[in-house]
Amino acid sequence: MNNEKPVKPTLNPSDHLANERTFLAWIRTSIALMAFGFVVVKFALFIKQISIVLAGKVILPGKGYSATIGIFFVAIGALMALLAYFRYKHTEKQLTEHTYQPSFMLSLVLTLAIIIMSGLLIYYLLPSI
Repeated sequence: MNNEKPVKPTLNPSDHLANERTFLAWIRTSIALMAFGFVVVKFALFIKQISIVLAGKVILPGKGYSATIGIFFVAIGALMALLAYFRYKHTEKQLTEHTYQPSFMLSLVLTLAIIIMSGLLIYYLLPSI
């Protein structure tokens, strides 16, 4: 009969620090997407205002979906920050319980969203070439 207590595995600080670095990378990326969206919206507004000043009327080709595209980028960036937080907390719990299983679903969904947004942006910009 063995009377020894089970040894509780020790927590590895480098795993937790790597999880935090990954979370911060997701946050930086989400901030970059939101900043890009903001610039797209404000640049469209700037072009509209400068055309009024120079020509006395709005001179913009097409329907002008820049504001919609910019707002979409800001929304995707905000959603990305929220999902990054949930992924961070879930991974932290798995690391603490020593049950970590990698999940690539968030990466796949966000990659597909960015590819779709890029395709729509290319489609929108092609007529202006």
